[in-house]
Amino acid sequence: MQSKNIIFQKFGQKLSNKNKIKKLLNFYSGKKLIKSFSNKYSYSFNKSKIYKYKKFNHYTILGMGGSSLGSEAIYNFLSYKIKKKFSFKNNLSNNELKLDKKFKKNLNIIISKSGNTLETITNFNTLKYKNNNLFICEQSNNYLRKLAYKLKSEIIEHRNYIGGRYSVLSETGMLPAMLMGLDEKKFKNFDNLIKNKAFLDALIDSVSSTIYFVNQKKLNSVILNYDESSEELFKWYQQIIAESLGKKTKGIMPIISPMPKDNHSMMQLYLDGPKNCFFTFFDVIDKNKKIKIKQHILESHKYLKNKNINEVKTAQKNATKIIFRRKNIPFRSFDLISRSESSIGEMFTFFMLETILLGELLKVNPFDQPSVELIKVETNKILKS
Repeated sequence: MQSKNIIFQKFGQKLSNKNKIKKLLNFYSGKKLIKSFSNKYSYSFNKSKIYKYKKFNHYTILGMGGSSLGSEAIYNFLSYKIKKKFSFKNNLSNNELKLDKKFKKNLNIIISKSGNTLETITNFNTLKYKNNNLFICEQSNNYLRKLAYKLKSEIIEHRNYIGGRYSVLSETGMLPAMLMGLDEKKFKNFDNLIKNKAFLDALIDSVSSTIYFVNQKKLNSVILNYDESSEELFKWYQQIIAESLGKKTKGIMPIISPMPKDNHSMMQLYLDGPKNCFFTFFDVIDKNKKIKIKQHILESHKYLKNKNINEVKTAQKNATKIIFRRKNIPFRSFDLISRSESSIGEMFTFFMLETILLGELLKVNPFDQPSVELIKVETNKILKS
């Protein structure tokens, strides 16, 4: 079963709430947030204004969580076609960002929905290069908006109905994508996907099966990632699942497992440890990278001669699936047919819709993060004392 971009293998549990999920999907399809997944969405900036920012050869993106994870996922996943250099400051660190001389023409893109994110404010003030800045934040009387006015920098509106972790297909992710030289329209295929039977079947199966696993106390969603360039995509997935669903003592623990490396660390636990996990196999059918095994092959391993790295990796992935089936370990799989804007855009859309639907069925609000706000309040108290 496949869509234009993805070969899906479903969990295949018996669906008990298929009609309810369909009704929820129809309900959310008309919401303003979901419209940002579509090419019908109108950005809060004029695209013609963005061309003046394409003269830079280096961009520094400052943001926390959803403000930067999406654009970093895009940058790593599509690095083969991006000629500009991007750096990301998405944590507090004492390491100062140093630019190579050839990248001194730098633009800082400072992103925070609230405009008051402490780490982003702190990181901006540690930057050595502060001459050229572009701010993305809400239209409110917030810190970053005041700072932008003081610096006479341009401000792009972050729509208040789009939460940071759901913003990758809006201004937050698509403006950086344009500056990367990518076609932002190709990321946004919601209108076609919502009519695609393979996509819908995989989405409904994933949501229904996940609810079944949660009811069975399987609360760990383990991503077996066979594509190194997708590591940041799953850090983005990790945030959207954990922050959206971890409420009222409910939630799902997202775990990223780099493969086949974790065959030699985590796999024994996955196979014979507690049965509290369900799994996602993820890979990209990368036809461009075929490094062959040529030299110094002993007779005992002559079957490796002239094989390429992808063939070895695929053999390990398929062998793991066989063993999972034997042990009745639940899994689904996504094999991306190409490394493109369209394929990663489809994954973004799939996981955001999946998260929203899971929130509804778990009876938690998938759009807030109340307990994190408590830490922000306490941090400010400590710093002011």
